[in-house]
Amino acid sequence: MSRIESISAVTVVVDDMARSVRFYEALGFERLYGGESASFTSYRVGEGYLNLAPREEVGEVAGWGRTIFYVEDVDAMYARVVEVGFVPEFEPRDATWGERYFHVRDPDGHELSFARPLA
Repeated sequence: MSRIESISAVTVVVDDMARSVRFYEALGFERLYGGESASFTSYRVGEGYLNLAPREEVGEVAGWGRTIFYVEDVDAMYARVVEVGFVPEFEPRDATWGERYFHVRDPDGHELSFARPLA
């Protein structure tokens, strides 16, 4: 059996592409394709990708999810989130499973978790 090694891409459905592009770029995501008026936008995240697809292109979808991004410094990322005017769900904390993390929701309610394994 082959072991799954990483996430290649996560695609989230957004209601307003321009608003979502501004949100992700304010957090420091590197855009590879698309933009505020595009029908699809893609960002590089390490070796993988985060994609934005407008609701009108994919139709109504139900569900909820969380995308976990490992960052070099959780507290510095938290400071950036607050600095650009977004409101995290809680301050960075150390979890019993061995990560430091916090969550923030994007404009469409998708939960982003920024984390780092504890040493």
